Amino acid sequence: MASPDINTEDFQAAVDFLSVQENVDTEKIGIIGICGWGGMALNVAALDTRIKATVASTMYDMSRVNANGYFDENDNPDDRYEIRKALNAQRIVDYRNGSYELGGGVVDPLPEDAPFFVKDYYDYYKTSRGYHARSLNSNGGWNKIGCISFMNQPILSYSDEIRSAVLVMHGEKAHSCYFSKDAFQKLQGDNKELLLIPDAVHTDLYDQTDVIPFDKLEQFFKENLK
Repeated sequence: MASPDINTEDFQAAVDFLSVQENVDTEKIGIIGICGWGGMALNVAALDTRIKATVASTMYDMSRVNANGYFDENDNPDDRYEIRKALNAQRIVDYRNGSYELGGGVVDPLPEDAPFFVKDYYDYYKTSRGYHARSLNSNGGWNKIGCISFMNQPILSYSDEIRSAVLVMHGEKAHSCYFSKDAFQKLQGDNKELLLIPDAVHTDLYDQTDVIPFDKLEQFFKENLK
């Protein structure tokens, strides 16, 4: 299961741990969230005042994509109702079976007419770049009902109240770039920055060390964790 609450708590529990370590300056704690955890990083930055700097990299707004579909194509009450109906019916099936039905990972073999974002994920999760035998995306996928709670819990509701520094970075050609652009527009203050990386796609910021702007990350954290 994925969960707005659990995934936020993951970050906060990490900050709890760091905050009691003798070799940690508690005024210099920063976080990085990638993909779905990029959106969750913004959510926790709005909640946890102990976090002084946040990087959201190649982020997804998981509430938005689950409630509205990709590119907001299902952003209407009727489509959302049908999604809820199907997912709640699936809950009964899962309960009867005593197991969760998986939604299927990245499609394999890749259809010629697959959308760009599917090809992007295939190039990562189905190749040596990101394949792992225990990876959900590489194999059977997440539980079908795994993200249902995101539909009713918009995680970025209070992102405009983040006072600490935020760097939102995304590949300029990523299918998901609109999540970062829109999330950045809501942020307030002169310590917020949007970095769009030319020619990069979504998964480039997972593992492509010649694309990930490590120098910029170092500079951002040094400036904001003084």
